[in-house]
Amino acid sequence: MRNTLLATLVLTATLALAQAAQAANDSVAVTVNGVAVPAAQAELLRQERLARGQPADTLNEQAIREMLVTMEVLAQEAMKQGVDKRPQVIAATELNRKDILGRALIDDYLKSHALKEEEMKAEYDKLKAGAGSKEYHPRHILVQTEAEAKDILAKLKKAKFDVVAKKYSKDGSAKNGGDLGWQTPGNLVPEFSNAMVKLKKGEVASAPVKSQFGWHIIKMDDVRDLKFPDYEQIKPRIAAQMQQAQIRQFLADLRAKAKVE
Repeated sequence: MRNTLLATLVLTATLALAQAAQAANDSVAVTVNGVAVPAAQAELLRQERLARGQPADTLNEQAIREMLVTMEVLAQEAMKQGVDKRPQVIAATELNRKDILGRALIDDYLKSHALKEEEMKAEYDKLKAGAGSKEYHPRHILVQTEAEAKDILAKLKKAKFDVVAKKYSKDGSAKNGGDLGWQTPGNLVPEFSNAMVKLKKGEVASAPVKSQFGWHIIKMDDVRDLKFPDYEQIKPRIAAQMQQAQIRQFLADLRAKAKVE
């Protein structure tokens, strides 16, 4: 879902640029067999290719013009041959039309609900407070039952934690000896983080901890002071996340009012 929303944001931004170009310039980019192709389509094509990752230096005016000519001659020939009348083509065209309309609507919504600086700063303060003042580097061994977890605690009295983790842990971190890297408590499930923050460097929790994933045996490799990023440093990320939340709510409201059978 997150990737879809981010892609939507990129596409709506592209659409907005194209709309601006059209408003500023309604001239003709090229004429093919008497059919005028608007300059706005040239800018839309350029932005669409940039969004795909094509290098900007390959999208000069001549290159875009050639692409437009190719697209136009193909479209004209397709219509001559009746390709546009095929059910699959009609369905695809209609689907694309709906997609463009939807992206334009979302673009309008984001413009009319522009984020305020104080809202983003408030979200930053909330994130900073939630992150706490410390950063933790834990390891864990994950098993499915309490009995297994207690058995592993006994094994740890005679074996190294990473060796036992590699052999018994059911988590993806097992291959790294249970290493979870540097974490803040807010990034982990509450049951885990609550137990984790009580441990000192080098300490293994005396009892297993149960979460929705199973039973954890936790070891603390290290603890350090957390240097939270400055506001300006993560402002773009905060804005993107808040816009994603706006879009989710907008879609949820529309779907709640829709009659779906």
